[in-house]
Amino acid sequence: MVSTVNINDLSRKVVDCVFEVHTNTGPGLLESVYEECLAKEFDMQGLQYLRQHDIPVKYKNYYLDKSFRVDFLVEDGIILELKSVDSILPLHTAQLLTYLKLSDYRLGLLINFNVPLIKNGIKRIVNNL
Repeated sequence: MVSTVNINDLSRKVVDCVFEVHTNTGPGLLESVYEECLAKEFDMQGLQYLRQHDIPVKYKNYYLDKSFRVDFLVEDGIILELKSVDSILPLHTAQLLTYLKLSDYRLGLLINFNVPLIKNGIKRIVNNL
């Protein structure tokens, strides 16, 4: 896992990639298209990631036979959940927060590409373990 100091640097790099994708595509595409574009951008920037990655559910000190799938796990430090919706709902935020709570990851970014200004589509969520 990434240290707290490095997680902020990593977060900036990921957000820069998100800005680059949105600048080149704009809003209105399917989430799957943004996922492909973001993967290409991560490749070009040399960031390591896993796509559609299963993370086992941990309950107390036990791993269950269930898992959840995150859109991206970047550099084994940040969970990314992508959306292309009219607006982020409390359910979307709760989904990412639950992913963070049930895993050992501390930082998640909820990205809604379907906005005119991408800065308005980025929500940073921290799990205060």
